[in-house]
Amino acid sequence: MAEAKKAIAKVKMVLPGGGATPAPPVGSNLGQHGVNMMDFINPFNEQTQDRKGQPTPVLVTIYEDKSMTFVIKGTPAKVLIKEALKLKKGSGVPNKEKVGKLTDAQLTQIAEAKMADLNANDIEAAKKIIAGTARAMGVEVEKK
Repeated sequence: MAEAKKAIAKVKMVLPGGGATPAPPVGSNLGQHGVNMMDFINPFNEQTQDRKGQPTPVLVTIYEDKSMTFVIKGTPAKVLIKEALKLKKGSGVPNKEKVGKLTDAQLTQIAEAKMADLNANDIEAAKKIIAGTARAMGVEVEKK
C-alpha cells in the first residue's frame, strides 16, 4: 500500500474564476512553499472557466514532495446574495442601514447552491446560515 504523503501546508485563497495568475495572492501564498505555481494555475483556470471573473474560493494542500492538490469551493454566500439583490456592496452599518430584502424563494435558492459547502444537515439549517450572512450584510430576510 502506498504511504500517505505528509501535508506541510494548507492555503486558502479566493481567486477570480478562470483568472489565476502568478501575481499575488497565488505567487505569495504558494511561492513561500517552493511549489511550481503553474502546476496550480493552469488546472485551476481550466476547471473554473465557467466561473469567469467570479470570486472562487480554493483550498490548496501542499505536500512535503512539493506536489499539491486543491479543492474548489462554491461561490461565497455574500456574492450570491449581492447577485440576487443586484447590490454593489453590503451595508456599512448592518444593524441600522438596510440595503435590501431577500425573499424566502431567493434564500432557498442560495441555500441550495451553497448546501455542499455548508455545515448543515438539511435545507432549513442551510437557510438559517445564509440568513445570518444576509443580516450581517444589512439585508433583511423575509419571514415566511
